[in-house]
Formats: sequence, structure tokens, C-alpha cells
Amino acid sequence: MTRLALAALLLSVTALAQQPAPLPQSVDAQLPALTATYKALHRAPELSHREEHTSATVAAELRKLGYTVTERVGRYADGSQAWGVVAVLENGAGPRVLLRTDMDALPVEEKTGVDYASTVKSVNAEGQPAGVMHACGHDIHMTVLLGTARELAARKSQWHGTVLLIGQPSEETIDGARAMLADKLYERFGRPDFVLGAHDDATFAAGDVAIKDGPLLASSTSVDVTMRGIGSHGARPNEGKDPILMAAQFIVLVQDVVSRQVDPQSPAVITVGTIHGGLKRNIIPDEVKMGLTLRAYSEETRLKLIDGIRRTADGVATAYGVPADRMPVVTVSETEITPATVNDAALAARLRPVAAAALGAEHVVPGHSEMGSEDFGQFSLDGKIPALFIRLGAVDAGKLAESRKTGVPLPGVHSARFAPVYEPTLRTGVIAMTSLALDLLK
Repeated sequence: MTRLALAALLLSVTALAQQPAPLPQSVDAQLPALTATYKALHRAPELSHREEHTSATVAAELRKLGYTVTERVGRYADGSQAWGVVAVLENGAGPRVLLRTDMDALPVEEKTGVDYASTVKSVNAEGQPAGVMHACGHDIHMTVLLGTARELAARKSQWHGTVLLIGQPSEETIDGARAMLADKLYERFGRPDFVLGAHDDATFAAGDVAIKDGPLLASSTSVDVTMRGIGSHGARPNEGKDPILMAAQFIVLVQDVVSRQVDPQSPAVITVGTIHGGLKRNIIPDEVKMGLTLRAYSEETRLKLIDGIRRTADGVATAYGVPADRMPVVTVSETEITPATVNDAALAARLRPVAAAALGAEHVVPGHSEMGSEDFGQFSLDGKIPALFIRLGAVDAGKLAESRKTGVPLPGVHSARFAPVYEPTLRTGVIAMTSLALDLLK
């Protein structure tokens, strides 16, 4: 063998040795570190608008992997700065692919009983004491993003283009994506060609992903309703106008807006999630405040819900003889509002077989539309950028089968008892998201 041939052979062997392991094996090797990261994030949740330490953790890990990281990206409507994280990894000319995770937790006191449970205490948006928990699985999402980031950094020989990783704050208040876009996200870091995201789900088994094209998640609109009455002594209700009783009537009657004023073929939800009024048992207060969330798929239906809420509130107050200057106040939030999430049909069709090849066809299942909401879709700029949001199975397959048999649901997202089966969920999430990103960057 000539020296030239020997040198070529040695270079070939060296290059082969430097190639990363096949994706499943590589992710398996990551699992101990990913598990430690997941548990650390789970133990230290932070509420929306307050993700200081969480964002710092995500940023630090991405810097270690060689990404160029920018922190404090995002500006809210009140002018305050958000805790958004943007990480960029450039690898020559090619597509720009955005992968997004959310970072905030919920004001929920954890009741899972796991040894890594959160014991964090804080106050909610109303200033009331509250536990804090990653009851929506954003700790899973962050860990999957970090695992995917590591795989993409190790596999630069397999792709070209730019990876844009987003650590988004304030998904639970659905104003985090808007804040990052308002802070000139795409002008500063480049507009992506594709947008990818994932969310864990207690209705699918760990190890599976669900992919659906078209409408996936409903729009969300936050509304505040204040029933204003006239306070009086609890023993002399005839001398006042009782806003607590009016609020009770409103809560019941407002459901007629969905059942009798909206087309039955157009999904709609009105939920009264908070009600606050009164300070003492024997005092009828002057007002009661309620917090509502509205869900719909069409803008026409959303506007019908808002109009119906106004009419119902005014109607109840009129029936109780409330004077004109004490009629209800209905306020539609300008910040806690997001459109429906719609998956790009062509992108879903392209990536479904990619996921099947990576995970096995039996582990890629059909998704379904639901009335939950997300602000992930805002990164698509109203569908101008192809986007795909997948569901990541997060519960034991046997328990899920038993749940479907008995009809007793498993604890799901936003439940104090939601505890994902983390190892297979993390493994599946990293394999899936890495495979999808590599296909878009090839």
C-alpha cells in the first residue's frame, strides 16, 4: 500500500470514528443527564413573567453546546422585558429552522408524591398564596429541546443551514410569543423557513407521537366581568343590589350563549375560572369580579361569545334593577389572547413518514383537534411560515389502556397529579424533534 493510500485510509477511519452514534443510541447515552436536568427543572418552577432562573439554566446549557445565546428577548405590552432565550447555531447556507420550548409553570400545588416534586411557593396573579408546579410539562419540553440541541450540534456533518432555538416565556398567560415577536425576534435573528414545536400529552402513550394537519388547538381569549351592585347588610338584602347573586345567575346563564347562540357545528367554550367578591359573611359587597376564558376555532364564533357575554351580564343586571351607572363592566384582554393553532398540511405530510422512520410506524399515531390553546402558532405569522406542532405521549401505555377501558381519565396537564413517565417521553421527544429538524435541514 502506498503512503498516499495509507494516509487516505487513516483519514477515512478517523472521520468514521468521529461520526456520532446512531440517533437512538446517542439519545440513550444522553438519558441520565436529561433525567437529571428534567428533575432539576421540575423542582424549581417559575410562574409566567418570572422565569429568571429557568431561562438562565436553559441559556447556560445551550452556550455549553456551542450555540450563540441571547437572553432577555421579549417585550410585553406594559413595556417590561421578558425572559426569552434565543440560541443560534449556523452551519453554512441552507434553511433556517426554529424549534421552540416554553418555560413557565402554573400556580398549582403539586400532589404527585414523586421524590422530585416541587415545593415552591409563590403568589398568583391576584396576589393570593399559591404553590408552583410544572403541571403542563414545560419541564419536559425544555429538556427535549436541550437534548435535541445537543444532537444537532454533534451532527453538523449531517445538515446545513441555521438552527434557531427559542426558550419562550409566559405561554400560560399566552403573551410570551407575542412579546418575543414584538421585540423584533425575526428582524434580529432571521425569519425561519419552518417552525417546529411539541407538547406532552396524557391522552397518548409514552413512546408515541401524534401528528395532525390543519386545525389543532382553539383560539383563546381572556375576559374579565365585574358585576357591580349596591352593598348592604347581609340581613337586609332588600336595601342593596346583591352582585354575588347576580354573578351566580350570570355563570349559569352565560352557558346558554354556547348552547343556544352558537352554531352547534362550530366548537366553542366559555369557562368562568375565577370569582372573587366579599370580605365578610354578613356584608353584601359592592361588586364581584370573574375571570373567563373563551375558546373557539373561528373568529366569527369568538366574537359571538364576547357579544353574548356582554348581553348576558347586562341582562342579569337589568333584571335586578341595577342603575345605569352600576351596570357590569366587561373587559376583553388585549394581551391574553391568541389565535387558533393550525398545522401546515404540506409540512405534516412531509414529516409524518420521517417520524415513522425514526420511531417506528406504530409509534406515530393520528392527532386530534381540541379546545386547549397555545401561542406557539404565533411564530408562524398567521400561517405565512409552515409550522408543525406535535403531541408527545407522556403516560404509561398499560395505564392508558386501562383508563380507556374504564372511562376514568388519567391526571392530565394542569392537574396537581400530572406526572409524565419521563424517560420514554424524553427519549421519544429528542429522537422525534432531532429527526424532523435534520430532514428540514438536509
